[in-house]
Amino acid sequence: MLLDVNTALGQDQPPESSSPEGSWAFTLPDGNPAWLNLQQSQGDWQGELLWSVGSARPVNAIEVHDGHVRFRRNLSWRPGGGEVVKRVAGPFHGQIFNDKLHLQVDQSEAESESSREETLKLVGDRIPPPPAKPDLSQVTFGKAIDLFNGKDLEGWTLSRPDKINGWHVEDGCLVNETPKQDFSAYGAYGNLMTTQHFDDFSLSIDYNVPAGGNSGIYLRGMYEAQVVDRDSPMQGIQGPGAIFGRLAPSANAGKPGGQWNTYVLTLVDRHITVVLNGQTVIDNQLLVGCTGGGLQANDALPGPILLQGDHTSVRYRNLQLRPVTDREAPGQDDGPNPR
Repeated sequence: MLLDVNTALGQDQPPESSSPEGSWAFTLPDGNPAWLNLQQSQGDWQGELLWSVGSARPVNAIEVHDGHVRFRRNLSWRPGGGEVVKRVAGPFHGQIFNDKLHLQVDQSEAESESSREETLKLVGDRIPPPPAKPDLSQVTFGKAIDLFNGKDLEGWTLSRPDKINGWHVEDGCLVNETPKQDFSAYGAYGNLMTTQHFDDFSLSIDYNVPAGGNSGIYLRGMYEAQVVDRDSPMQGIQGPGAIFGRLAPSANAGKPGGQWNTYVLTLVDRHITVVLNGQTVIDNQLLVGCTGGGLQANDALPGPILLQGDHTSVRYRNLQLRPVTDREAPGQDDGPNPR
């Protein structure tokens, strides 16, 4: 039996039915994102759910009827990156109301046999369908903005003020120092983000990560360009040049740990071009959904540049962003379109 969310909403009459097909953006109670995608093909439903951190994983046992949806996925998570582990055993129940997906599921503490179940209620925004693939030759980029002044952290702030700040400036570089050396999803140290938010742009940035290190550059706070060394155990869709968990690079163009690498990351109309050390490894490909560990899940919203600091130590320098100023014709530009 599917949940009647009208009861929870205090409605006497059911709302007008609509299809849950497409992508939905949620904010979890700790502020981290969740993302759901449901698609129907030849009468069968398929779906993926991204929850807080990590990558999107399939959901199963999907039922859709008159604006109601039900599905299952078992997962564990640590709200706010804290010590308490919550277990979500499903099923998820939801209903469309005013073009929002009201979703609820029961969760309990994973390591407590006496823990009582609690109901987690979320409201998701429908993400607009992606625009057509842009013709980058018809896109104009404005003057470069220096995101980092090379002297202090002006224009930057921790994304979560309760985290340890390992960031400082050294020899003209943004430096994060943390004792963490593993690849686990949670850490005590904080991520650093710009106070300014951006829509579409091209970002040039240098990074230097030690052998076995791990960081990331989140575009608009939601799409992570992976930062690991060439010989990292993380490869392919999790390796150098990847948009973590979403798009794999055509080649490993990274350098060994301890050497400087240069990214040019061009984001236009939810399509991404990744140039790593002069080699195009992702060419104007559609981004379908956010990366776990970011700030938000709604592809239609602007956001900051976020540098991952809750993993290992890392250095950044030469952060320049050129915002898109015109999509119609090249016109007068301050330089060639980044490629």
